[in-house]
Amino acid sequence: MYKVCLLEDQLNLNKILSDYLKKEGYEVDSYYDGESLVNALEINYHLFILDIMLPYISGYEVFKEIKKRYQNIPIIFISARDSDLDKIIGLEMGSDDYISKPFLPKELVIRVNNLIKRVYKGSEEEIIFYKDYKIDISKRIVSSNERPIDLTTLEFDLLNYLVTNKSNALSREQILTSVWGSDYFGNDRVVDDLMRRLRKKMKNLNIETIYGFGYRLIWRNLI
Repeated sequence: MYKVCLLEDQLNLNKILSDYLKKEGYEVDSYYDGESLVNALEINYHLFILDIMLPYISGYEVFKEIKKRYQNIPIIFISARDSDLDKIIGLEMGSDDYISKPFLPKELVIRVNNLIKRVYKGSEEEIIFYKDYKIDISKRIVSSNERPIDLTTLEFDLLNYLVTNKSNALSREQILTSVWGSDYFGNDRVVDDLMRRLRKKMKNLNIETIYGFGYRLIWRNLI
């Protein structure tokens, strides 16, 4: 059973979301303020759901504390503000998804299901080498010359999709569906932002931009 951490200061909404997730088969721990969650981070969770607008400690600050200890655990932000700036900040920080209030509880459940399936799906042990990179698909570990490269969940999923479809032209829509899931509510601008972050962390990836269409990972003539 997957264990989900829910941080939401509105008591009624917290209970509703928790009930929906439990009916879906998840074990849920609910928190109503950031400090309580930070003090409980020794508990192992498979996914965090964080409200941004909280008293005393914001969801962003809680996010930073989580990432200090658990680099690869997926995180979904909830915000009362439907602002592109909030979404950009969340994605820049390395969140895996973002949902704006008001939303249907079932929408959150769908996003949680898709994220859990994508991150924790079983896979055979597979190691891919690309230039000086070693990509361990099953363990979700990337290194360069034995030095680890810290990738967020979405960054690794994008890398995995690129190497799985090496040399193929991939549209932004294809990448969006594969990395974020078919039920993702948003536009394809997030693809460009995520690609930029991956390129910054892995400068030797030879990713070709196909203007007006998408991207391609060049696999031939590697040196």
